[in-house]
Amino acid sequence: MKRGTMTDSAATQVVTWHRHSPGVWIVTLDRPPANALGMPILDGLHAAIDAAEQEGDVHVMVVKSALDGFFAAGADIKHMSSIDAESFMAYGDKMRSVNNRLAAAPWISVAAVDGLALGGGLELAMACTLRVSGSRGKFGLPEVKLGLIPGAGGTQRLPQLVGWGRALDIMLTARQVTADEAQAIGLIDRLTDGDVVKEALALAAELVTSSLPAQLAVVRTVNAAFEMPLDEGIRFEALQEQGLFEKGEAAEGIRAFIAKRPPNFGHA
Repeated sequence: MKRGTMTDSAATQVVTWHRHSPGVWIVTLDRPPANALGMPILDGLHAAIDAAEQEGDVHVMVVKSALDGFFAAGADIKHMSSIDAESFMAYGDKMRSVNNRLAAAPWISVAAVDGLALGGGLELAMACTLRVSGSRGKFGLPEVKLGLIPGAGGTQRLPQLVGWGRALDIMLTARQVTADEAQAIGLIDRLTDGDVVKEALALAAELVTSSLPAQLAVVRTVNAAFEMPLDEGIRFEALQEQGLFEKGEAAEGIRAFIAKRPPNFGHA
């Protein structure tokens, strides 16, 4: 697959994507100085998701930054300062659309964070299925300092990850959370002192050995735990499992287990 790009008016490549290995794609943000989530990056992320959907072979998508010290430092404040209310709504809709598409994508996504993930940058990371951080990672939703609130899913996804009280503390104080604290409260899933992209790719290599339909069913059922009463969630879980047994890759998984061989998921 060819490397894809989206460019801004200065012809700088701000979002690129490529296949790293079978089933694993890397999407890279590169809009100096801080990966502000303006229209160029948002358009580029939409294009990367479009390309992945068209290819149809993505199992894991790793989202990373090319900029030292930054994952994404938030919304494009300069852009916000120059637009009217209607344009502000359109800008917010585009940010929400990117995050919602990423969260609902038919693959597992991993945010590789080694630096600042603030505001919209943290919202982008939280839209990913999993988050890996380096020791320099810092996380926050400082929108109240601008007289705003997190508007691209932050008020909804953060409490699901860290709980009601911790989410309020982070958003009301606008403070930055260190990588160690982020791991302790469940905001990130893995923490490394080494190369964060290598760690994210190691996680991706681990993920591609299992059944993607089953993994996506896990994500759906865990999400249901936050959306449904317990009895409804258990019924939903049962339906998901039955569907996998009847139409998914369970037959291959069971055959492989009995034969004591690795399963050939995706090609059974």
